[in-house]
Amino acid sequence: MSAADDSEEQALLAAWRAGDGQAGQELFRRYYVGLLRFFRSKAGEHAFELTQATFLACVEGRDALRSAQTFPAYVYSIARNLLYDHYRKQTRSRGILDLSEMSCEDLSPGLAELHAKEQELALLLRAMRRIPLDAQITLELYYWERLTAREIGEVLGKPEGTVRTRIRDAKLHLEAQIARLARSPELAQSTVVGFDTWAEQLRQLVARG
Repeated sequence: MSAADDSEEQALLAAWRAGDGQAGQELFRRYYVGLLRFFRSKAGEHAFELTQATFLACVEGRDALRSAQTFPAYVYSIARNLLYDHYRKQTRSRGILDLSEMSCEDLSPGLAELHAKEQELALLLRAMRRIPLDAQITLELYYWERLTAREIGEVLGKPEGTVRTRIRDAKLHLEAQIARLARSPELAQSTVVGFDTWAEQLRQLVARG
C-alpha cells in the first residue's frame, strides 16, 4: 500500500470510528476480495458466509477497535478467530485442537482444491495446505494481503520480532513440503526459486475461485 493509500485508509478509519457509515462501507469494499481469498484457501465453500460474518463482527465490535490499531490488523484478527471457531465446530468430535500444529489438510481433508495449470502453482497450492495453519496464515497475510510484520503481530498477538522469525520458519516449513511433494528435484527447485512469482499467481488464482 502506498503512503497516499495508507493516509486515505486512515482517514476512512477515523471517519468510521466517528460514526460515518459510508466510510465503513468503503473500508469493507476494499477488503472484501482479500477476506474471500483468506477464507477460500482454508474453508472452501464456507468462504462467503465467513466473510459476511467477519464484516458483521467488525461492525458489532467497532468500539473495541484501538486507536493505534490498523484496519487490516483489526479485520484479519476477527477473520482468524472466526476461522478457528469454524474449524472447532467442524471437528468437534476430535476434541481439543492444536491449531498451531495442524494443517488445513488435517482439519479438512475433503476440501476441494483449486486447479492450477502450472506445475509449480499446483505444487505450491498443495504445500500451503500441508503446513501448520498458523504458518499458512502468516505467509498469506504477508505475501498475499501485504500486511506488515507489525500488523501480523497484532493479528497473532505476538511481538513484531517474533513474527519476522515466524515468517522465516513458515517459509522453511513450506519449502520442506514442496520438496516432499514434488515429482522431481527440478520442480521443487523451480518452485522455491520462483517463490515470489508463484505466490503472487496463487494469490490471484485463489481470489478468482
